[in-house]
Amino acid sequence: MTLKHAIRNMSAAALLASACFVAGSQAAAQSGPDTEEIDRLFEELAKPEQPGWQQIEEAIALEWSKSGSASMDLLLQRGREALTEGEFETALEHLTALTDHAPDFAEAWNSRATVFFRMELYGLALDDISRALALEPRHFGAMIGLATILRELEMEEEALEVLRRTQELHPHRPTVKEGIEALSSRLEGEAL
Repeated sequence: MTLKHAIRNMSAAALLASACFVAGSQAAAQSGPDTEEIDRLFEELAKPEQPGWQQIEEAIALEWSKSGSASMDLLLQRGREALTEGEFETALEHLTALTDHAPDFAEAWNSRATVFFRMELYGLALDDISRALALEPRHFGAMIGLATILRELEMEEEALEVLRRTQELHPHRPTVKEGIEALSSRLEGEAL
């Protein structure tokens, strides 16, 4: 059975539900990000007319990038730098060390998922996205990554479902709105 067929047998809701299954216990155990600050930022982000949404998004991403350990933060930084340089193997080394040493750090899993995606290793990317979402169910970056992979696998209905859930959390990102519009239009056209 191919990855596409295995994933097609799961709905997007099931993918998100499985990713979020352990969110309560693991998110509470995570040290590093200031969860009260993140909650406050999400409240601000949810406001329909929010002209400063980019700054709020950046502040959330900054909080998510705090592992609670300077050495773990350095591994994240080096992994991201290697990814930016297109040095995928080096990025994987740093980020795998990070996930090994800080398994409750959602951003480690999300960053490694990005590397796997860029390497077109979608199954491994999906595994890491699931871990990231289990630790931080509101991780809109991981959700966008999930939707992107689902679209790559031509699972457009599932991708649309994930993008709609993402928009509930982050109603301002233009790429999410555009993705919803494009998929809705395409799927409605097919239904006719």
